Amino acid sequence: MHKTLVAAAIAATLALSGCSSTTPTQHSNVEMVQTQNPFLQASKLQYEAPDFTQIKDEHFQPALERGIKEHYQEILTIANNPQAATFENTIVAMEKSGTLLNRTSKVFYNLTGSNSNPELRRVQGEMAPKMAAHSDNINLNPELFKRIETLYNQRAELGLSAEESRLVEVYYKRFVRAGAKLTEEQKQQIRVLNEEQSTLTNEFAQRLMRQTKEIAVIIDNKAQLAGLSDSAIKAAAIDAKANGHEGKYQLNITNTTRQPVLTQLEDRELRQQIWQASANRGLEGENETASLVARLAQLRAERAQLLGYDNWAEYRLEPQMAKTPEAVYKMFGSMVPAVVKNTQKEAADIQSMINKTGGNFELAPWDWAYYAELVRKEKFDLDEAAIRPYFEFDRVLEDGVFFTLKALYGVTLKPRPDLPVYHEDVKAYEMFDEDGTSMAIFYADYFSREGKRGGAWMSSFVTQSELLNSKPVVVNVMNIKKAPEGEPTFVSYDEVTTMFHEMGHGTHGMFSKVTYPTLSGTAVSRDFVEFPSTFEEDWAAHPKVLANYAKHYETGEPIPQELLGKLLKSRSFNQGFDTLEYMSAALVDLEWHTLKAGAPLQDVASFEAAALKKHGVDLAAVPPRYKSAYFAHAFPGGYSASYYAYMWSEILAADAFAYVQTQGGLDREIGMKFRKTIREVGNTVAPMDAYKAFRGQEPTTEALLERRGLN
Repeated sequence: MHKTLVAAAIAATLALSGCSSTTPTQHSNVEMVQTQNPFLQASKLQYEAPDFTQIKDEHFQPALERGIKEHYQEILTIANNPQAATFENTIVAMEKSGTLLNRTSKVFYNLTGSNSNPELRRVQGEMAPKMAAHSDNINLNPELFKRIETLYNQRAELGLSAEESRLVEVYYKRFVRAGAKLTEEQKQQIRVLNEEQSTLTNEFAQRLMRQTKEIAVIIDNKAQLAGLSDSAIKAAAIDAKANGHEGKYQLNITNTTRQPVLTQLEDRELRQQIWQASANRGLEGENETASLVARLAQLRAERAQLLGYDNWAEYRLEPQMAKTPEAVYKMFGSMVPAVVKNTQKEAADIQSMINKTGGNFELAPWDWAYYAELVRKEKFDLDEAAIRPYFEFDRVLEDGVFFTLKALYGVTLKPRPDLPVYHEDVKAYEMFDEDGTSMAIFYADYFSREGKRGGAWMSSFVTQSELLNSKPVVVNVMNIKKAPEGEPTFVSYDEVTTMFHEMGHGTHGMFSKVTYPTLSGTAVSRDFVEFPSTFEEDWAAHPKVLANYAKHYETGEPIPQELLGKLLKSRSFNQGFDTLEYMSAALVDLEWHTLKAGAPLQDVASFEAAALKKHGVDLAAVPPRYKSAYFAHAFPGGYSASYYAYMWSEILAADAFAYVQTQGGLDREIGMKFRKTIREVGNTVAPMDAYKAFRGQEPTTEALLERRGLN
């Protein structure tokens, strides 16, 4: 994920919001002192890393509310300054404002995604409209915008540096896109829409988390679990007992349509039960989300119309690299025929395997993963069970992910067990540059648990900024199933690449060398932010990297060359399925967000079916990676009309990785060039300019097709 869904939620709350224009709620200093709130001052830990030994749930709401009040007063002082607008007294002053709110919200929104509980969810629900109103009170302040607009119009004559000039442009466009140029009546309409959107997106996220627990599949008979490893069965028993089902087995549902466990389960009825629990969630019941999808699509279309756009996708894509929905539709449209053809061939191979192994049925979605694994074993003579002992979690992290960072970028990560963490499974590290200079604090939170939403993401507790003299404090979050106590945790190859991917986001934040926090780290366009992380994925398969981490967990022997060769050769296997399920989700996202204002509420299932048919991707056995009712990226998250960004960024990543292999491969010189031209510059440089500074030209799609085995 990527620029984190948590970070995206913060950005959406602070930049999209709404409510009436009122002075924020005030809380007395006496009340704050009585709570001994640790957020009232900067943490004394290195780089102001959060002191989780002091932070309690009851600290968040009063600190957030006081933070809103203080920030609002700072903004009013800037807006009403009688002196003429200058870069220093307006833009820099805004960059320095909101310290308490920023400090508190960074921790709060990270924990609501990674370590939530009923109290945090209550606070999140109460604060959503308040944060929305606060954002509108800033973005729609006419006096403040007048100062920003003055600087924008004069920027060529102000003697600004390139970074300063870009910052002025970013501020101006942000305010205009928030509605700063609307009439007062239109601004009030925006506020109302923003308030409802903020409330609904928060409710969507909370219902998704509640769904995860209620749709878990409980199994009475251990025999139904045939195909799972002893360790996986033991973990299922532990999960069942923890949730009041002693003597039974619990299989949890991840936040994608496809479920990893379907690769192994032999019982077809159980596979169908699991798949249906996944695919049909959110359509009905107390925690249904389908109605929220339909209303959010309406709200966004109405907001886009007020701002002068035909639809939400047009509004969202204007500042991105893609620029228009038409460009995205064209990108996918050019790929659909080849992808569908490839997928149909894969389906035919799987149906043949079903027939050959005595199955008297037609391929269904819950069959694909299981029989695809049999096809892969036959086609590549590759057994997933034979591979797993070579992918032990700690070795992948330290000898794979960390090894690559040192080889390419000269950095090392050292454990910091003295730093407090928010859960016992989280580990803290400090990053050092090649000359020994300390660069950042990194938290590794890789294991699934109750209270953590599905998926994988990166976020920041502290953002890098030379203006604020702040060093980055970054976290990577995943949902790897942890082995029972005393047993090694093995990861699939998909999880291996996700670990590399999220560290790509992490180093985008940790390598940042930018003056202003608004332009720092991963604060780039949606269809560029996935580029550095996707680029990092491919190092997982680089021969030198694999040789360093793919070792047997007991003997330390490297993975046999024959087995390794089969693994690498099989990387293009099932790419039709992988590509089509992703494209289908991205196209559904765009269809929802190209609805025009005034369109009626849509029936979710019917709308999805029509969207897939329209684009020729309606293969029954290959549903979208995310269906609308649990599409966290597109609805509660920050990727509305932007899920296409993964493919757009992959074009850049594949092209860049292919280029690097011509320049020495796993080589410090080319790695440092990538670090300096891409990772260090944040949003101080236009995305394509940054890419061309590294690559020397714009990308082509040739490497992407080769990467996915579709050429």
